[in-house]
Amino acid sequence: MKRRAFIRNTAGATASAIAFPTLIPASALGKNGFVSPSDRINLAFIGAGNQAENDVNGFLPDKRVQVTTICDVNKKSTGYWDGKMGGREYLTELVDNFYTKENGKTYKATKGSVDFREVIDRKDIDAVAVLTPDHWHSIPVLMAAKAGKHMYCQKPLSLTISEGRAMSNAVKKSGVVFQTGSQQRSAPEFLRVCELVRNGRIGKLEKVVCGLPGGTPDFGKTGQLTAPTPVPKDFDYQTWLGPAPEAPYCPARTHVNFRWNLDYSGGMVTDWGAHHLDIAQWGIGTDHTGPVEIRNPKAKWSNDPVWNTAVEFYFEGIYENGVKLIVGSDASVAPRGITFHGSEGQIWVSRGSYKVTPEKIDTTVIGDQETRLYKSENHYRNFIDCVISKKLTAAPAEIGHRSVTVAHLGNIALLLNQNLKWNPEKEEFVENFAANQLRARVMREPWGELYRKYKV
Repeated sequence: MKRRAFIRNTAGATASAIAFPTLIPASALGKNGFVSPSDRINLAFIGAGNQAENDVNGFLPDKRVQVTTICDVNKKSTGYWDGKMGGREYLTELVDNFYTKENGKTYKATKGSVDFREVIDRKDIDAVAVLTPDHWHSIPVLMAAKAGKHMYCQKPLSLTISEGRAMSNAVKKSGVVFQTGSQQRSAPEFLRVCELVRNGRIGKLEKVVCGLPGGTPDFGKTGQLTAPTPVPKDFDYQTWLGPAPEAPYCPARTHVNFRWNLDYSGGMVTDWGAHHLDIAQWGIGTDHTGPVEIRNPKAKWSNDPVWNTAVEFYFEGIYENGVKLIVGSDASVAPRGITFHGSEGQIWVSRGSYKVTPEKIDTTVIGDQETRLYKSENHYRNFIDCVISKKLTAAPAEIGHRSVTVAHLGNIALLLNQNLKWNPEKEEFVENFAANQLRARVMREPWGELYRKYKV
């Protein structure tokens, strides 16, 4: 069978039910490792914003992949990272230009689409990258899982705890391969640090401190544009709002700056928290659970006309094993990055570097009989490797869900200004009706009906 046909026909099978092939070596892929277009994994992008350009550029060099479709409700505009361009037409041009250069002749086969449902329904698409704003993750993921599409989904995985649970359940039921865009799990410094911690090199783990940025940076250069204004003609704003509450259009609300409004995201607590709290969970060894208490929440909220997330924040999580997690935006309290404190030493890690105290701890070798964590050297290639092998990725849905749940717990405690007790097995707050209500959101119709139809 052709590789794509095999991937499509086995998408719903579980690893226990079928013997999957090993990864195909480059030597078997034809001259110079070339993969013919008919054998490539057809990948569609749902979302063409700021992160989508990074991810498109991450997948394009992999000759096992053919980027065939770019879907977004915005045709083309500024308002993305640093005020730069984005949208489906912009990314379609980027993909076509890449393949033109690769093939040595003009390539204009990449399709543009407005409706993600049409993309998911297409039989010629094997996998989708869900790169929409946070409030638009759950419905495409649920539908793609039902359709047997493998998925790469950006972090934060979910807008709410309830949506994250539904997404993880749907992926598990369908048997598709799923990668959360928590790319720090594919960086060597985080792997090294977490293996040192998990193998007791700093003694008994006592405390983990996560320092996150604060504020609401104007990434899109649209922060001053808060007054209601007519919707641009090439932007389907009503679909962009989707399940979120009705709200007047203004440039400050959309594109990259969506993350500063609680209707669409959770501010820095989820934006950077999804990254660093993911590594905290990895180092603690709590990938499939979470804290049992959230204590001492403190927050200062934005008073902007459109942005309303926390600009300063602090909270503590207490794990059943006694480890304390401290999360804060004040660098004097929580240095940027993740710091693991043990009875015999400590390790600080952030992107590209780490520091061990005492230094001699870093000279130790992790033995084959010790705890070895999942090793991935490239987050995008790891996803494609696993689409072929049907193995778990470096950041599967359940792990992505559990990691961002810690951030959601923090935001809920900050909003209520209360200490909270959490049952990570039942995923519910203990004797707190108000907090339990905040595990989910009411979805605007008709999207709420669609969510309930596919929810698992």
